[in-house]
Amino acid sequence: MASFPVPQNHRASVSAQGTPLVLPADLSRRDFLRLSAAVAAAGILLPSTKPVAAQSMTSSERELLLHAIDVARSAGAQYADGRIIRTQFEAIGAREQMITQVQSTDSFGINVRALVGGSWGFSATQVLSRDAVAAMAREAVAIAAANNKVAPSDTVLAAVDVFPDADWITPHSVDPFEVSLEDKAALLLRVNEEALRVRNIRFSNSSILSVKEERLLATSEGSLIRQTLLRINPSINITAISPDGSDFQTRGAVVEPAGRGYEYIRGLELAASASGWAEEAAMKLQAPSVEPGKWDLVLHPSNLWLTIHEAIGHPTELDRALGFEANYAGTSFIYPPEDVIGKLKLGPEFMQFVGNRTEFGGCATTGWDDEGVPAESWPLIEDGIFVDYQTTREQADWISQYTGITRSHGCSYGQNWESMPFQRMPNVSMLPGEDDLSEDDVIANTDRGILIEGRGSYSIDQQRYNIQFAGQVFWEIRNGRKFRMLRDVAYVGRTPEFWNALDTVGGPSTYYLGASFGDAKGQPIQVNAVSHGCPISLFRDIDIINTA
Repeated sequence: MASFPVPQNHRASVSAQGTPLVLPADLSRRDFLRLSAAVAAAGILLPSTKPVAAQSMTSSERELLLHAIDVARSAGAQYADGRIIRTQFEAIGAREQMITQVQSTDSFGINVRALVGGSWGFSATQVLSRDAVAAMAREAVAIAAANNKVAPSDTVLAAVDVFPDADWITPHSVDPFEVSLEDKAALLLRVNEEALRVRNIRFSNSSILSVKEERLLATSEGSLIRQTLLRINPSINITAISPDGSDFQTRGAVVEPAGRGYEYIRGLELAASASGWAEEAAMKLQAPSVEPGKWDLVLHPSNLWLTIHEAIGHPTELDRALGFEANYAGTSFIYPPEDVIGKLKLGPEFMQFVGNRTEFGGCATTGWDDEGVPAESWPLIEDGIFVDYQTTREQADWISQYTGITRSHGCSYGQNWESMPFQRMPNVSMLPGEDDLSEDDVIANTDRGILIEGRGSYSIDQQRYNIQFAGQVFWEIRNGRKFRMLRDVAYVGRTPEFWNALDTVGGPSTYYLGASFGDAKGQPIQVNAVSHGCPISLFRDIDIINTA
């Protein structure tokens, strides 16, 4: 996993970065407009305070996309699909009482993917004329035909229903791009102000990133699907420094990205919670260093989701398992399919994992994937046994003899208009237990352990086998109760042994959806957003190292 604050290859960028803009916490709209005029005179550009008008997919754009598909078929493609994609991105950031980043980008273009024999070709353009689109389609077919000369094996696409006129939009009540920059700036400054009230807190950084993707998909089979995907990523990082300046500690990863609208930000009550997060950063200055050795671990979902991402999400990508994806972040130990599907024991009988593109609030949640496959949920690990991978239409045939499943699980996605879609991770989540055990119930189940909250640093080998994860806040547990804060904690192990050490999972009331706003894969690199849900969980006898 890699995080990128700005999606790559965006066009028409208007930004102000690196120049601190000092703003009062009670900044008014009039003051913001006055400031905008002042900084513009100084040569710094700020985006408009008005939301960018949505560029809906017009009938002429639909005709252009269908024209591209027709040209590709006439040029020799046995199958073709194409997308018109508009991506809007906005970022606003603050440090203490300074606005340090205001950025707005907008990209728009069209692409075609063509299948000839066993090989794909892809081409894209931002020139939306019939001649340019036709040339693009013919280029995609020519690339596929050239590829097919050296890779002539047939490609079998899994069957899919046709959706000739379909729509989907991320469930939301407030479009983030209709909330003014003034309101967002004022919120971030209030958050920082509250954090800085706590003793020994010297720095507080906060930001809000917003993404809107408008996607129109057409296939030569007859599907025409419009979708609007919204994602939002709040972030806060608070730093405490000891009075003598000899030590510093941070508290970050306090909130998660989500596939939702701006109502998600308003419901988090960031300013009201900032002082509590700051207190935790300050407490870490006085916390004793952990004693290495075997400990029971109670992993809060805000920590465990990243372990799921790296040690379950990536290893169950079929292209990694088969070696088609290796250069970026390696392959997978869950291999070969015939030896692991329905046979590999990855955890206790009560451990259940699903892949899905349907979970409310998930960053990878959608109506259809980039091949027109409707979103679904399916088991990856059932009763502790690995049972299936993540697949696209092309990949489904590769393992159907072992799974008995001939359909795609809808895992195709291309980052933007100039990116060829390929297999990307859906939401991957561990289900809560049937008994609604609370956090206190799970903590009470260990005499000597450590509760870890928040994601931290991580390391994993090229087969997703050997792991090391840290966190943000570490509480020593004694006799079933939180006793004191620790520091310098990381847990290590091997993926199968780690998950088989799972002893207890919390109930639905402890379920929490973590997320990555920028999971990178492929060459050239593409970025995907993805969420991972899980309950609070207890693992027995895990190796702890001291990271000091």
